[in-house]
Amino acid sequence: MDAALKALAEPRRREILRLVWSQERQATEIAEHFSEVARSAISQHLGVLKEAGLVSERRDGTRRLYRAERDEMKKLRKFLDEYWTTGLERLRDVAETAQREKETSDG
Repeated sequence: MDAALKALAEPRRREILRLVWSQERQATEIAEHFSEVARSAISQHLGVLKEAGLVSERRDGTRRLYRAERDEMKKLRKFLDEYWTTGLERLRDVAETAQREKETSDG
């Protein structure tokens, strides 16, 4: 999970993930979306995403095709949903406790 979160911390990696979310794309096609970035840098970003399990690579002859690993993204989303829900529940409990203490001291 940590590798996925670290991978997504970089804006270009998030954009790459958006590009390959709905369709498989060639590495060169992905790189064309980032004219200000060297292709080798895009290749490194793809490597980080692949290592984190967020994209998969398929070879077709000399071409490398990438696609989003939606199941891995579902796991990440579930983790984040649970993380935020638990955090909000703790915050609610603290606020309710503080309110009860205030009411007890005021009364």
